[in-house]
Amino acid sequence: MADHGRGKNRPTVRDSPRAMLDALPHDPVESSTGTVELRRERDDPTGVTVVVNGVPSSHLDLADPRRLEFEYMQQMAAILDTWDVPGGPTAPLRAVHLGAAGCSMVRYLDATRPKSRNIAVEIDARLAELVRAWFQLPRAPALRLRTGDARVELSALPTGSADVVIRDVFAGNATPLHVRTTEFVADVHRVLRPRGFYLANVADRPPLTEARREVATIATAFASVGVIAEPGQLRSRRYGNLVVVGTDDAAALGSATLARTLRSLPAPARLLSGADAAAFAIGAAPWRDD
Repeated sequence: MADHGRGKNRPTVRDSPRAMLDALPHDPVESSTGTVELRRERDDPTGVTVVVNGVPSSHLDLADPRRLEFEYMQQMAAILDTWDVPGGPTAPLRAVHLGAAGCSMVRYLDATRPKSRNIAVEIDARLAELVRAWFQLPRAPALRLRTGDARVELSALPTGSADVVIRDVFAGNATPLHVRTTEFVADVHRVLRPRGFYLANVADRPPLTEARREVATIATAFASVGVIAEPGQLRSRRYGNLVVVGTDDAAALGSATLARTLRSLPAPARLLSGADAAAFAIGAAPWRDD
Protein backbone atom coordinates (compact mmCIF):
# COMPACT_ATOMS: atom_id res chain seq x y z
CA MET A 1 0.00 0.00 0.00
CA ALA A 2 1.28 3.44 -0.89
CA ASP A 3 2.03 6.07 1.75
CA HIS A 4 -0.25 8.97 0.92
CA GLY A 5 0.28 10.87 4.17
CA ARG A 6 3.08 13.07 2.87
CA GLY A 7 4.42 14.51 -0.33
CA LYS A 8 3.72 17.14 -2.92
CA ASN A 9 0.07 16.04 -3.37
CA ARG A 10 -0.81 16.79 0.22
CA PRO A 11 -3.74 19.28 0.27
CA THR A 12 -3.04 22.73 1.61
CA VAL A 13 -5.16 25.52 3.05
CA ARG A 14 -5.12 27.18 -0.38
CA ASP A 15 -6.91 24.25 -2.01
CA SER A 16 -10.65 24.20 -2.62
CA PRO A 17 -12.63 21.37 -0.94
CA ARG A 18 -12.93 19.60 -4.29
CA ALA A 19 -9.19 19.92 -4.92
CA MET A 20 -8.51 18.56 -1.44
CA LEU A 21 -10.82 15.64 -2.12
CA ASP A 22 -9.14 14.87 -5.45
CA ALA A 23 -5.73 14.84 -3.75
CA LEU A 24 -6.76 12.19 -1.22
CA PRO A 25 -5.79 8.52 -1.77
CA HIS A 26 -8.22 6.19 -3.49
CA ASP A 27 -6.72 2.95 -2.17
CA PRO A 28 -6.58 1.67 1.42
CA VAL A 29 -3.62 2.96 3.42
CA GLU A 30 -1.85 1.10 6.19
CA SER A 31 -2.41 2.36 9.73
CA SER A 32 -1.07 1.22 13.10
CA THR A 33 -4.07 -1.07 13.69
CA GLY A 34 -4.80 -2.20 10.13
CA THR A 35 -6.07 -0.06 7.27
CA VAL A 36 -7.85 3.21 6.66
CA GLU A 37 -9.84 3.94 3.52
CA LEU A 38 -11.47 7.13 2.28
CA ARG A 39 -14.79 6.58 0.51
CA ARG A 40 -16.53 9.10 -1.71
CA GLU A 41 -20.06 9.12 -3.07
CA ARG A 42 -21.00 10.58 -6.44
CA ASP A 43 -23.85 12.59 -4.94
CA ASP A 44 -21.62 13.99 -2.17
CA PRO A 45 -19.01 16.06 -4.05
CA THR A 46 -17.30 17.53 -0.96
CA GLY A 47 -17.81 14.65 1.47
CA VAL A 48 -15.61 11.74 2.50
CA THR A 49 -16.16 8.82 4.87
CA VAL A 50 -13.19 7.59 6.90
CA VAL A 51 -13.36 3.78 7.10
CA VAL A 52 -11.08 2.20 9.70
CA ASN A 53 -10.55 -1.55 9.43
CA GLY A 54 -13.74 -1.89 7.40
CA VAL A 55 -15.93 0.15 9.76
CA PRO A 56 -17.19 3.66 8.82
CA SER A 57 -15.77 5.83 11.60
CA SER A 58 -16.22 9.46 10.50
CA HIS A 59 -17.79 11.52 7.75
CA LEU A 60 -16.36 14.93 6.87
CA ASP A 61 -17.71 17.58 4.56
CA LEU A 62 -14.56 19.39 3.47
CA ALA A 63 -16.62 22.46 2.54
CA ASP A 64 -18.79 22.64 5.66
CA PRO A 65 -17.56 21.42 9.07
CA ARG A 66 -21.04 22.10 10.48
CA ARG A 67 -22.49 19.27 8.40
CA LEU A 68 -22.64 16.04 10.39
CA GLU A 69 -23.79 13.03 8.40
CA PHE A 70 -23.85 10.38 11.14
CA GLU A 71 -27.12 10.47 13.06
CA TYR A 72 -25.57 9.93 16.47
CA MET A 73 -23.29 12.93 15.88
CA GLN A 74 -26.32 15.04 14.95
CA GLN A 75 -27.88 13.99 18.26
CA MET A 76 -24.73 14.93 20.20
CA ALA A 77 -24.65 18.27 18.38
CA ALA A 78 -28.26 18.90 19.39
CA ILE A 79 -27.23 18.68 23.05
CA LEU A 80 -24.25 20.97 22.58
CA ASP A 81 -26.24 23.49 20.51
CA THR A 82 -29.08 23.80 23.02
CA TRP A 83 -26.94 23.72 26.16
CA ASP A 84 -27.58 26.83 28.25
CA VAL A 85 -24.00 27.79 29.12
CA PRO A 86 -22.73 31.25 30.13
CA GLY A 87 -21.95 33.22 27.00
CA GLY A 88 -24.71 31.68 24.89
CA PRO A 89 -24.76 29.08 22.11
CA THR A 90 -21.45 30.20 20.57
CA ALA A 91 -19.45 30.32 23.82
CA PRO A 92 -16.27 28.24 23.59
CA LEU A 93 -16.12 24.86 25.33
CA ARG A 94 -13.33 22.64 26.57
CA ALA A 95 -13.96 19.22 25.04
CA VAL A 96 -12.29 15.82 25.30
CA HIS A 97 -12.87 13.45 22.39
CA LEU A 98 -12.05 9.83 23.19
CA GLY A 99 -11.73 8.16 19.79
CA ALA A 100 -10.74 10.80 17.25
CA ALA A 101 -10.83 9.11 13.81
CA GLY A 102 -11.45 11.98 11.35
CA CYS A 103 -12.20 14.53 14.13
CA SER A 104 -15.68 15.37 12.82
CA MET A 105 -16.95 16.63 16.19
CA VAL A 106 -13.77 18.64 16.71
CA ARG A 107 -14.36 20.41 13.39
CA TYR A 108 -18.01 21.00 14.33
CA LEU A 109 -17.16 22.59 17.67
CA ASP A 110 -14.42 24.67 16.10
CA ALA A 111 -16.95 26.06 13.60
CA THR A 112 -19.93 26.53 15.91
CA ARG A 113 -18.10 27.58 19.05
CA PRO A 114 -14.93 29.41 17.96
CA LYS A 115 -12.01 29.40 20.40
CA SER A 116 -13.08 26.07 21.86
CA ARG A 117 -10.23 23.90 23.13
CA ASN A 118 -10.31 20.26 22.06
CA ILE A 119 -8.21 17.31 23.18
CA ALA A 120 -8.70 14.32 20.86
CA VAL A 121 -7.33 10.89 21.75
CA GLU A 122 -6.69 8.28 19.04
CA ILE A 123 -5.09 4.91 19.74
CA ASP A 124 -4.00 4.47 16.12
CA ALA A 125 -0.88 6.64 15.85
CA ARG A 126 -0.63 6.36 12.08
CA LEU A 127 -4.30 7.27 11.62
CA ALA A 128 -3.74 10.41 13.71
CA GLU A 129 -0.85 11.37 11.43
CA LEU A 130 -2.88 10.71 8.29
CA VAL A 131 -5.94 12.75 9.24
CA ARG A 132 -3.66 15.64 10.15
CA ALA A 133 -2.10 15.42 6.69
CA TRP A 134 -5.31 14.85 4.75
CA PHE A 135 -7.75 17.30 6.33
CA GLN A 136 -7.66 20.93 7.41
CA LEU A 137 -7.97 20.19 11.11
CA PRO A 138 -7.71 22.98 13.66
CA ARG A 139 -4.24 23.54 15.08
CA ALA A 140 -3.14 23.89 18.70
CA PRO A 141 -4.44 25.21 20.98
CA ALA A 142 -7.82 24.65 19.27
CA LEU A 143 -6.95 20.95 18.84
CA ARG A 144 -4.39 18.84 20.62
CA LEU A 145 -4.36 15.40 19.01
CA ARG A 146 -2.89 12.77 21.30
CA THR A 147 -2.00 9.15 20.62
CA GLY A 148 -2.80 6.58 23.28
CA ASP A 149 -5.42 4.52 25.07
CA ALA A 150 -8.55 6.51 25.88
CA ARG A 151 -8.71 5.50 29.53
CA VAL A 152 -5.01 6.09 30.16
CA GLU A 153 -5.09 9.51 28.55
CA LEU A 154 -8.26 10.47 30.42
CA SER A 155 -6.66 9.56 33.75
CA ALA A 156 -3.87 12.08 33.07
CA LEU A 157 -6.25 15.03 32.63
CA PRO A 158 -6.76 17.52 35.48
CA THR A 159 -9.87 17.40 37.65
CA GLY A 160 -12.62 19.75 36.48
CA SER A 161 -10.85 20.59 33.22
CA ALA A 162 -13.52 19.77 30.61
CA ASP A 163 -17.04 20.90 29.78
CA VAL A 164 -17.81 17.80 27.73
CA VAL A 165 -16.30 14.35 27.27
CA ILE A 166 -17.33 12.48 24.12
CA ARG A 167 -16.68 8.74 23.98
CA ASP A 168 -16.57 7.32 20.46
CA VAL A 169 -14.16 4.44 21.06
CA PHE A 170 -14.43 1.26 19.04
CA ALA A 171 -12.35 -1.83 18.33
CA GLY A 172 -13.98 -3.04 15.13
CA ASN A 173 -17.69 -2.49 15.73
CA ALA A 174 -17.60 -2.91 19.53
CA THR A 175 -16.66 -0.59 22.39
CA PRO A 176 -13.89 -2.03 24.59
CA LEU A 177 -15.12 -2.92 28.07
CA HIS A 178 -12.45 -0.93 29.93
CA VAL A 179 -14.04 2.34 28.73
CA ARG A 180 -17.51 1.29 29.85
CA THR A 181 -17.09 0.46 33.54
CA THR A 182 -18.15 2.32 36.67
CA GLU A 183 -14.51 3.08 37.43
CA PHE A 184 -13.99 4.64 34.01
CA VAL A 185 -17.22 6.66 34.27
CA ALA A 186 -16.14 7.90 37.71
CA ASP A 187 -12.97 9.25 36.11
CA VAL A 188 -15.02 10.95 33.38
CA HIS A 189 -17.06 12.62 36.14
CA ARG A 190 -13.83 13.74 37.84
CA VAL A 191 -12.52 15.39 34.66
CA LEU A 192 -15.78 17.23 33.97
CA ARG A 193 -16.63 20.61 35.38
CA PRO A 194 -19.89 21.01 37.35
CA ARG A 195 -22.88 20.67 34.99
CA GLY A 196 -20.63 19.13 32.33
CA PHE A 197 -21.80 16.49 29.87
CA TYR A 198 -20.63 12.95 29.12
CA LEU A 199 -21.80 11.76 25.68
CA ALA A 200 -21.23 8.10 24.79
CA ASN A 201 -21.81 6.55 21.38
CA VAL A 202 -23.30 3.07 21.82
CA ALA A 203 -23.87 0.62 18.97
CA ASP A 204 -26.48 -1.97 19.89
CA ARG A 205 -29.13 -4.32 18.55
CA PRO A 206 -32.42 -5.57 20.01
CA PRO A 207 -33.10 -6.01 22.91
CA LEU A 208 -30.60 -3.17 23.57
CA THR A 209 -28.83 -5.00 26.38
CA GLU A 210 -25.62 -3.02 25.88
CA ALA A 211 -27.36 0.35 25.96
CA ARG A 212 -29.33 -0.55 29.09
CA ARG A 213 -26.12 -1.51 30.89
CA GLU A 214 -24.49 1.73 29.70
CA VAL A 215 -27.34 3.73 31.27
CA ALA A 216 -27.07 1.75 34.52
CA THR A 217 -23.30 2.25 34.62
CA ILE A 218 -23.36 5.99 33.91
CA ALA A 219 -26.07 6.42 36.56
CA THR A 220 -23.54 5.31 39.22
CA ALA A 221 -21.59 8.57 38.74
CA PHE A 222 -24.05 11.14 37.35
CA ALA A 223 -27.20 12.55 38.90
CA SER A 224 -29.06 12.57 35.57
CA VAL A 225 -28.84 10.08 32.71
CA GLY A 226 -30.52 10.06 29.32
CA VAL A 227 -30.58 7.94 26.19
CA ILE A 228 -31.21 9.33 22.70
CA ALA A 229 -32.24 7.32 19.66
CA GLU A 230 -34.82 7.06 16.94
CA PRO A 231 -38.19 5.90 18.35
CA GLY A 232 -38.02 2.62 16.42
CA GLN A 233 -34.64 1.85 17.95
CA LEU A 234 -35.92 2.52 21.45
CA ARG A 235 -38.66 -0.02 20.72
CA SER A 236 -35.91 -2.56 19.91
CA ARG A 237 -36.76 -2.85 16.24
CA ARG A 238 -33.32 -2.60 14.65
CA TYR A 239 -29.57 -2.31 15.06
CA GLY A 240 -28.08 1.17 15.30
CA ASN A 241 -26.33 3.79 17.37
CA LEU A 242 -27.70 5.40 20.51
CA VAL A 243 -26.27 8.28 22.54
CA VAL A 244 -26.17 7.77 26.29
CA VAL A 245 -25.80 10.99 28.26
CA GLY A 246 -24.57 11.65 31.78
CA THR A 247 -24.73 15.03 33.56
CA ASP A 248 -25.45 16.52 36.96
CA ASP A 249 -27.58 19.18 35.27
CA ALA A 250 -31.07 17.66 35.30
CA ALA A 251 -32.62 20.80 33.83
CA ALA A 252 -30.52 20.48 30.68
CA LEU A 253 -31.90 17.01 29.91
CA GLY A 254 -35.43 18.21 30.59
CA SER A 255 -35.14 21.12 28.16
CA ALA A 256 -38.10 21.54 25.83
CA THR A 257 -35.75 23.14 23.31
CA LEU A 258 -33.56 20.03 23.27
CA ALA A 259 -36.57 17.75 22.80
CA ARG A 260 -37.84 19.90 19.94
CA THR A 261 -34.40 20.01 18.30
CA LEU A 262 -34.10 16.23 18.44
CA ARG A 263 -37.55 15.79 16.89
CA SER A 264 -36.60 18.12 14.04
CA LEU A 265 -33.43 16.24 13.01
CA PRO A 266 -33.33 14.58 9.54
CA ALA A 267 -33.92 11.31 11.42
CA PRO A 268 -36.19 12.44 14.28
CA ALA A 269 -34.96 11.22 17.67
CA ARG A 270 -36.35 10.93 21.16
CA LEU A 271 -34.71 11.51 24.53
CA LEU A 272 -35.51 9.30 27.51
CA SER A 273 -34.52 10.88 30.82
CA GLY A 274 -35.55 10.83 34.46
CA ALA A 275 -38.03 8.06 35.25
CA ASP A 276 -38.13 6.98 31.60
CA ALA A 277 -34.37 6.39 31.53
CA ALA A 278 -34.55 4.54 34.84
CA ALA A 279 -37.30 2.30 33.43
CA PHE A 280 -35.21 1.71 30.29
CA ALA A 281 -32.32 0.40 32.41
CA ILE A 282 -34.33 -1.51 35.02
CA GLY A 283 -32.71 -4.83 35.83
CA ALA A 284 -29.48 -3.95 33.98
CA ALA A 285 -26.25 -4.42 35.92
CA PRO A 286 -23.48 -1.81 35.72
CA TRP A 287 -20.15 -2.92 34.28
CA ARG A 288 -17.22 -3.00 36.70
CA ASP A 289 -13.51 -3.48 36.21
CA ASP A 290 -13.60 -6.88 37.87
